[in-house]
Amino acid sequence: MAEQPTKQKLWGGRFTGTTDPLMHEFNQSLKYDQRMHAADIKGSIAYAKALSLVGILTAQERDKIVDGLKRVGKEWEDGVFKPQPDDEDIHTANERRLSELIGPLGGKLHTGRSRNDQVATDMRIWLLEEVKDIEESLKGLIRVMVERADKEKDILLPGYTHLQRGQPIRWSHLLLSHAFSFRSDLERLQQQVARISVLPLGCGALAGNPFVVDREFLAKELGFQSLAENSLWGVGDRDFIVEFLMWGSLTMAHISRMAEDLIVYSTAEFGFVSLSDAYSTGSSIMPQKKNPDSLELLRGKSGRIFGNMAGFLMTLKGLPSTYNKDLQEDKEPLFDSVDNVSASLKIAEGVVATLEVHADRMRQALTMDVLATDLADYLVRKGIPFRETHHISGRAVALAESRKCQLNELTLGDFKQLNEKFDNDVLAVFDFEASVERRESIGGTSKKMIDRQVSVLRAALAN
Repeated sequence: MAEQPTKQKLWGGRFTGTTDPLMHEFNQSLKYDQRMHAADIKGSIAYAKALSLVGILTAQERDKIVDGLKRVGKEWEDGVFKPQPDDEDIHTANERRLSELIGPLGGKLHTGRSRNDQVATDMRIWLLEEVKDIEESLKGLIRVMVERADKEKDILLPGYTHLQRGQPIRWSHLLLSHAFSFRSDLERLQQQVARISVLPLGCGALAGNPFVVDREFLAKELGFQSLAENSLWGVGDRDFIVEFLMWGSLTMAHISRMAEDLIVYSTAEFGFVSLSDAYSTGSSIMPQKKNPDSLELLRGKSGRIFGNMAGFLMTLKGLPSTYNKDLQEDKEPLFDSVDNVSASLKIAEGVVATLEVHADRMRQALTMDVLATDLADYLVRKGIPFRETHHISGRAVALAESRKCQLNELTLGDFKQLNEKFDNDVLAVFDFEASVERRESIGGTSKKMIDRQVSVLRAALAN
């Protein structure tokens, strides 16, 4: 059995007194950073190999350390790793257990390395893996929206501004409007990868590595795209976390806006959509209720994610250069945001995939007044300036309202009293399908343009 090392903190040589138990608890981060155990093992294995390349470790010592680290990793995977009271963080815990398994040789692993560059490396390794999963979840949400839009092009409903009926649109057009916001989120997430994939390992505590470890080797071994060129920046930079939290805040804002649309449309007053029972709950007192709790939680999570971002940015803004213990506050908001954004994307995909659309209710909500702009456009085609036709169309709307009838129920004589350019063909204006089909410039709501949007989004997913 390997010799048991004397228990001491990694930084304990300078200190002769004992740590206040409350301070130990206040300082300890293992309770939440243990989720980085695999990243820490991965980084340590690479570092052991780098130490052997510069002669700090013999090949035999390197292999013994690597084997020990793999055994520690297996204990985490199997759920049998036993944290000890003196384990401050995942780095301390893993090194302590390594030394228990292989003896004093475990103490060589930290040569030239600091927890400052170690934690920065672990977080980047961990986040890169999480971003892969989040990217797939985001693609899944976009994909289900695109497929629904492609199949449900024939469904018409009013488009709203200020929550007032504006013009007729296709249901597909509305779905795709949210999908394009998510497409932008996908692009922004992918663009972050290069800035996350920057290796700090080998920067030491702040001034660099005195044993001239091959950092390019480390970057290649760990799959990083580049390495930190300045050691002070390398250990103190957390911009990649802030950027992810900002990304999460914007993505959740997009989810929240989509959720709000669906919440409104699922009310009895609208009745455009119904949520699946799998994503709804009931009331504890009102038996008739079917509450869109999934959507409300998605809307609520957006505030939580924004709060994580704002809180950490305020922690970061006043720090002096390089590592400060305040930076330990980066993990909880990051972990919480990753968990909640990931779950939110999956829930949103499920909601959209199982949503029941009531095409008849949407159609019934289309009243002839939403064709008032089309009526103005009709006169534009007769050569009248739009500012004038807008006024004429408005007078037609007012006349219909005064008679408590629809626009298309006005007579040709009524229209001619408003302007002599009106003729029998004015009746062709009052066709919702024709209205949406006239919008066939890029970005419009005609079927041709819906097909184009679907193609653009499918290409983005395939990229």
